[in-house]
Amino acid sequence: MKAPRYDADGLAGVLPSVARSLDPVAFAGAGRKLPQARAAIVVLADGLGARLLRRQSAHAPFLREHLERMQTLAAGFPTTTATSMGTFGTGLPPGAHGLAGYLVVDPATGRVFNELTWKDGPNPQAWQPNPTVFERADAAGLRPAMIGPGYFDGSGLTNAALRGATFYPAEGLDDRVDAALAATRRGHRLVYLYWGEIDKAGHVHGVGSPQWAHELAVFDDAMARLDFGRPAGTSLTLTADHGMVDVPLDARVDIATTPHLRDGVRRVGGEMRALHLYVEPGALADVESRWRAEIGAHGHVFTREQLADAGWVGALDPATAGRFGDVVVSVTSARGYVDSRVMSDRVLTLLGQHGAMTPDELDVPFLHLGAR
Repeated sequence: MKAPRYDADGLAGVLPSVARSLDPVAFAGAGRKLPQARAAIVVLADGLGARLLRRQSAHAPFLREHLERMQTLAAGFPTTTATSMGTFGTGLPPGAHGLAGYLVVDPATGRVFNELTWKDGPNPQAWQPNPTVFERADAAGLRPAMIGPGYFDGSGLTNAALRGATFYPAEGLDDRVDAALAATRRGHRLVYLYWGEIDKAGHVHGVGSPQWAHELAVFDDAMARLDFGRPAGTSLTLTADHGMVDVPLDARVDIATTPHLRDGVRRVGGEMRALHLYVEPGALADVESRWRAEIGAHGHVFTREQLADAGWVGALDPATAGRFGDVVVSVTSARGYVDSRVMSDRVLTLLGQHGAMTPDELDVPFLHLGAR
């Protein structure tokens, strides 16, 4: 399968492109060239895949009006929030920023930790030391602001991928819209708003569910209000971190209870559709062979070196390479592989899943409405 883009035509190019529209000198050559603006609001809707949006656009009249001008970008691999936030926030591919997935091994300790919750994780800035787009924007005088739930403020993932912005906590979507508009009026020229309820609905109820459609409709209303209320000279941009597919509960294999998949595997990371398999010394060839036979035509199996050669995560930085599995699996059919030893009961029972390199998971929208 063709490697995802990590340039102006991928998720990595969204923030640099918007920042360039605000300061063409400080961000010269970054991302794509957008019309200049005095200020910008960037909205990231967690889980709002481009193909899901188009299929369900009847529930989103405001966004449906803009479908013809909406572009599709590649989120990157794996198609999961922690990795995509690293790509979005730094403008770099995963091999460079090193946020390798949902569950990853810290090579310094050998322990698996969750890059989304960051519980017992390493120092975020040491883990991801590259400058973020917000840090660069702050140095350029753009006064970046971030709008999200209060628990994001100071969290590990925020500090790793999105540090550098003034944080304004707001819980409900209407409150976040109000906070974003207020931030632009306070002189913040680059304002970022995050919304996660579409992703939650998809995980719990599935992407074709009435609950998912309802959350899309709520979000669409808020986008219309944000568009109507944005001050003169302010652009509005929409994107997402990944899409989603439904994986039936009876289409999942538990690695913990399947000896031929478990043998030789020291740790299991990633998630059920994008696995990082960290193998025992000397077991690489056997583990790779067994997993290739298991996956067959239902996905892709790479060694770490093959993953880098394929370009799926960009070039692997030696400082981050050990975070990616010795064997990496991407599942393309409606099935998944779980490990009940490390995955929580809640995660094991979620219907909607993502992580793999399928168009429904990989493709995300890019809608840019220029300043008026």
